[in-house]
Amino acid sequence: MRVLGIESSCDETAVAVYDDADGLLAHRLHSQVAMHQAYGGVVPELASRDHVRRLLPLVREVLAASGSDEASIDALAYTAGPGLIGALLVGEAFATALSVAWAKPAIGIHHLEGHLLAPLLEANPPDFPFLALLVSGGHTQLIDVAGLGKYRILGDTLDDAAGEAFDKTAKLLGLPYPGGAALASLAEGGRSGEFTFPRPMLDRPGLDFSFSGLKTAALVALRGRELSPVLRADVARGFEEAVVETLAEKCRRALKQTGHQRLVIAGGVGANRRLRDRLRSVVRDQDAELYFPRTEFCTDNGAMIALAGCLRFTAGMRAGVGMGARANWELGSIGV
Repeated sequence: MRVLGIESSCDETAVAVYDDADGLLAHRLHSQVAMHQAYGGVVPELASRDHVRRLLPLVREVLAASGSDEASIDALAYTAGPGLIGALLVGEAFATALSVAWAKPAIGIHHLEGHLLAPLLEANPPDFPFLALLVSGGHTQLIDVAGLGKYRILGDTLDDAAGEAFDKTAKLLGLPYPGGAALASLAEGGRSGEFTFPRPMLDRPGLDFSFSGLKTAALVALRGRELSPVLRADVARGFEEAVVETLAEKCRRALKQTGHQRLVIAGGVGANRRLRDRLRSVVRDQDAELYFPRTEFCTDNGAMIALAGCLRFTAGMRAGVGMGARANWELGSIGV
């Protein structure tokens, strides 16, 4: 089974070809970051228009790089949601048109399922079941993953997700969009202990998250101060340490609660070096194993969509998980 995967949920246009026998054959990605930087965030209309321009050239490039053609592609997979509705509609329309033209089946993939399955692209993939920490964009969730399409949400964010808090705090520090990675880089030069921010919701039981108060604490710490390089680095370090400790402690609790011996980290914040180091300590203490995708597959990419599509098709899920683009789509509702 060879699947062409298309991702267009936000500000990256990505295409990949995945084969169930040979693995990932090729993947390409075009980032729109430079285009959106002038606006300090993603402009949905501009994002949609750029997807229209980029998709066909990227598909041609990936097909050539993977040694594939229309005849060798068995099916198509595309991101159906959640995401920016205009951007999603571009990917859906493109995949549907190819599906009709090539007389191949197409399947809509849940964006977050793609992130959850991204570690399966690695040479040492985790087996089901496992516990997953999903930290992607507006989502921070702890998920009990029993198998393909079998997802139970154990903990969710009640307001800002970790990635949103990173980006908003980065803006307070005068960092350019996208701010999360820039804040982590700035924190490398900061001094630990200069700012001790709250660890939200660790003083109560449960696995839910809340990061809006942490962002406010950073705002209060900066109020009335001159944004010197030292101050900015120290605040970034304190903020990052608070987020990392909160995520790590919730993972520790979830491992104990579920009894899982495998922890998967997925999503853009999963690329954070300090978080990875802290979680290695958590799994070592719990006698568990830690899995995460390589950095390029933490953020949005076509490889995870092609993989998810291939797994669903080979499992006999021909009808898909609900065709049609959806801006909002609960992961726990997709089933098999």
